[in-house]
Amino acid sequence: MGDFYQNGVITTLHNLSKRPLKELEEELVRFSTQRPMCLILPSLYSELEGEALPNIVEHLSNVPYLNEVVIGLDRADEDQYRHALKFFSQLPQRHRVLWNDGPRLREIDALLQQEGLAPQEPGKGRNVWYCLGYVQSSSRSEAIGLHDCDIVTYDRELLARLMYPIANPNFSYEFCKGYYARVADGSINGRVCRLLVTPLIRALKNMLGPMNYLDYMDSFRYPLAGEFSFRRDVVADLRIPSDWGLEIGVLSEMERNYSTNRICQVDIADTYDHKHQDLSLGDETAGLSRMSIDIAKALFRKLATYGVVLSSETFRALKANYFRIALDFVETYRNDAQMNGLALDIHKEEQAVELFAQNIKKAGERFLDNPMETPFIPSWNRVRSAVPDIFERMHHAVQQDSKEFAPD
Repeated sequence: MGDFYQNGVITTLHNLSKRPLKELEEELVRFSTQRPMCLILPSLYSELEGEALPNIVEHLSNVPYLNEVVIGLDRADEDQYRHALKFFSQLPQRHRVLWNDGPRLREIDALLQQEGLAPQEPGKGRNVWYCLGYVQSSSRSEAIGLHDCDIVTYDRELLARLMYPIANPNFSYEFCKGYYARVADGSINGRVCRLLVTPLIRALKNMLGPMNYLDYMDSFRYPLAGEFSFRRDVVADLRIPSDWGLEIGVLSEMERNYSTNRICQVDIADTYDHKHQDLSLGDETAGLSRMSIDIAKALFRKLATYGVVLSSETFRALKANYFRIALDFVETYRNDAQMNGLALDIHKEEQAVELFAQNIKKAGERFLDNPMETPFIPSWNRVRSAVPDIFERMHHAVQQDSKEFAPD
């Protein structure tokens, strides 16, 4: 059972009473009459063949309050898109599958490329961005949730708790971040969050002194969680990164656009597990190594917008400061794991810290080499200003794909 402590500058909504799922869902059904709800699922085609997504879809089939499900499908050819339509047809809710690699959506992408408005690289950020555009085009939902498709410990209580703070008309939150303990199969996971993000933010606070943005980021219990919910009006002005800085970037955008009393986090699961990335010690273009560089750059870019002057000397000092704090965290987590009868490999933990320390310096050097880099995808407000009928084009393309390739 979680505690009731409110840490930091944003509201934390705990799981204090193990409230029955039936009660939560009954309330959500009532809320849905005022705030219709949509779920976005960014998916690779390969996830349809995994163990997690079939279970997720089975659970979603019993969710009574969703008005719409929007699936972004990446890396799929025509036969795979047809199969995806059949795969998701068991959902009783209105649902649409965006065939991101299909000719109709590729044509729209080419149009936006000509205007300099399209995402520059494939990945989750691009997938989510197009899904957000489609949700805008359909205008069917006011409360929107998003979660990954590789959650092997999924049950529909996770979704109910994620949607509740945004769907409840008596709450004033615009954005809600899910959090959970990354504990599964007898071990503590979540190395990038535990051993990179939190110690890096603490090191930056040591070096830069009091700063609202760093206090805000340090308030999130799991800032890298891929599960969040938000009101539809958030989407229009939201700029999201196309790289591994997606989650950090979204939190930064919310801090820029909204007061902290309109943002919350909620406990959505006792245990949580999904597919794990390799540390990729010898390849900084893949796995957790690339992720750590992208995340660090996202933080450095944000600090620069606040007028923080960053230099090579800054990053050398930051690397040393981070390294000491992160090693202390390794000891903290070792003790926490031992007390709870969980496994924690000290060698692998310190290997990760050593890699992340090197990558903080690399991220700093790349930031200094290209300080004007803008990995953010433009907001949909800007896109609509340049292409006024973009939502109509998107809605028509998705409808035509569905009609042409739907299974008999």
